Amino acid sequence: MSMRLPFFNNKHQTIKEDVKLDNIPEHVAIIMDGNGRWASKKGLPRIAGHKEGMDVVQKIVRAAVKYKVKILTLYAFSTENWKRPKTEVDFLMRLPKDFLHIYLPEMMENNVKIETIGEFASLPNHTKKAIEHAKEKTKHNDGLLLNFAINYGSRYEIIRAMKQVISDIDNGKLNEDSLDEQTFSDYLYTKELQDPDLLIRTSGEQRLSNFLLWQLAYSEFWFTDTLWPDFNEEIFKQALCDYQNRKRRYGGI
Repeated sequence: MSMRLPFFNNKHQTIKEDVKLDNIPEHVAIIMDGNGRWASKKGLPRIAGHKEGMDVVQKIVRAAVKYKVKILTLYAFSTENWKRPKTEVDFLMRLPKDFLHIYLPEMMENNVKIETIGEFASLPNHTKKAIEHAKEKTKHNDGLLLNFAINYGSRYEIIRAMKQVISDIDNGKLNEDSLDEQTFSDYLYTKELQDPDLLIRTSGEQRLSNFLLWQLAYSEFWFTDTLWPDFNEEIFKQALCDYQNRKRRYGGI
């Protein structure tokens, strides 16, 4: 049995209660953390952890489909990740092609639609080509929206949005007095998405790491010590059940 701390689940446990399908978080965001540490603990190169983590993504996609989550946003590659060794970055940029080559047929069977947020144009051509193919193949699907945050940084996103706001005000496309939170949200990558209801972060870290800073303002946070390659449906179910036992007041009583 795990010790329950505020907003933190130290170790996962077997959940006996059922997930209530009438109270599922519509949008779940996950910071998939711990691939490198998982590999190091096993005496393997870091890329082995990333490869294992890739397969876990599909397991959680299946679980999200099963529990009828509408949007699953996965933090796949941050703008800061370019600082990692070139061999690791090159491997990470090949993962979308490998992942989609294996799992795209299953995505189609499960009616999953694939999208991305982030600076897509700056990705290597082979990465863009693989993702663009998946987007095209799944564009008419209307089940789970699988949203990869790739080459994504929230501070950059906010600055980018502010520059567009200023430009539209200067060009007369936007009245400064009409600028409010909803209008500003329309300038973000996530303009067509509702904000996440639940954020999950693996590996024991308890920070946002420049992920969806604006969008997570009223999200429920759930942290686990489990490294991403060891994450599974049972732990995902625990996060959903914990979410369902919380009361969301949005500043009210």
